[in-house]
Amino acid sequence: MGKTQKYKYYKIEGDKVVRLKKFCPKCGPGVFMAEHLNRYACGRCGYTEWKNSGKKEE
Repeated sequence: MGKTQKYKYYKIEGDKVVRLKKFCPKCGPGVFMAEHLNRYACGRCGYTEWKNSGKKEE
């Protein structure tokens, strides 16, 4: 397996560290979710959250 570059998942704003990716709600802190075009997915447990398309169907 390749090495994960976790330093790319954080950003420093002033004296605070900000996470750029979401944590998996099932696996807990430390397990990031992958961001796809229409969803967020956890590679560890398979949990998926769908993004809102922004369209309202009537």
